[in-house]
Amino acid sequence: MPTHTDPTTTARRAFHSSPLLGWLAVVSVAMGIFVIVTAEILPIGLLTSIGSTFGVSDGIAGLTMTMPGLLAAVSAPIVTVAVGRLDRRVLLCGLILLLAAANLVAATATSYPVMVASRAIVGVVIGGFWSIGAGLAPRLVRPERVGVATAVVFSAVPLGSVFGVPAGTFIAQFGGWRTAFIVLGALTGIVLLALVAVLPPLPAAQPVKLAALVDVVSSRTGRTALVLTVLVVTAHFGTYTYVTPFLQHVTGVGTVTPFLLVYGIAGVVGNFIAGATVRLRLRATMIASAVALAAATGLLSVLGTASIGAVVLLAVWGLAYGAVPVCSQSWFAASNTGSTEAASVLFTSSFQATIALGALLGGVVVDATSPSVLMAFGAGAALLVALVAARPSGLPMWGR
Repeated sequence: MPTHTDPTTTARRAFHSSPLLGWLAVVSVAMGIFVIVTAEILPIGLLTSIGSTFGVSDGIAGLTMTMPGLLAAVSAPIVTVAVGRLDRRVLLCGLILLLAAANLVAATATSYPVMVASRAIVGVVIGGFWSIGAGLAPRLVRPERVGVATAVVFSAVPLGSVFGVPAGTFIAQFGGWRTAFIVLGALTGIVLLALVAVLPPLPAAQPVKLAALVDVVSSRTGRTALVLTVLVVTAHFGTYTYVTPFLQHVTGVGTVTPFLLVYGIAGVVGNFIAGATVRLRLRATMIASAVALAAATGLLSVLGTASIGAVVLLAVWGLAYGAVPVCSQSWFAASNTGSTEAASVLFTSSFQATIALGALLGGVVVDATSPSVLMAFGAGAALLVALVAARPSGLPMWGR
């Protein structure tokens, strides 16, 4: 009599027999996250140019950062629940196609509302792709290689800062900010081809239900993860969204590309350091990251008036923030509710909602005061992260 084979197990076995294909699939997912991260934060390096084109202030131009985060927060649970058992390969490919279209709409926007609408589409893509893609490593490689594969996927986050934002800023210097979005749209098309070529069928192991999401935030560990994520992402994006105006008006530099590149490289290093320490020292890694973030933003208005001081502090900032996504998702995963996708959805939703919140609050502060005052607010929020992380939160022993 034939026996029933779980479709998820079938997909996993196929890639166990071909490790190369499994790793190519991991890299393709990382590439997807890379173009998504780049699309999301690209306006950071183009903020002044975009605002000038449409005749809006830096704070109003910050809506190009707020809108994707807001829509991603809403779409993460909605998309994941709505698609039910839809093959994850089909879903990821469809979302990347939508991202390519959004970038082209941004490149050709004739008014600021159209530009903001294109950014809303980016938010839907972020919410859906991150919720599924961030937890795919166990389905693509052998169990003993899952940790490394997860680090590869997460490395796409700082790599978006290392290559994506500085490259976009560099392109904009010669061809304008619209050209940067055109190039990103073309790169997104290449990523789509890679996903189609190497991703295996990925039927849903089980559909995500709203009850599973409630279970995550009902646990003490899940609630702490939520608070930490809100605070640390507010501290970072409330300030980093406006780092270009700071460097131009306070530090007095003509081009910000080298500074963003230093930040991004440090972010990659921080990501892999956290990947090596988070398994045994989750709490300590989060505290160290928060303290370093507070020091970097707090001292920037004092030491960042000179180029060398700004470079050093941006390197510290990058190291600190590189650890944040790893720590945040690991804290959610430690809630042990039995649903990996549910934990990923809550991680994505809270992370993206707070990007929107941080960018919005930062815009209000920077328009009312100055970039230097904004950095001080960010430092205070980062210190709160360290205080919350130091409190008992029901973490398993590996997270102590």
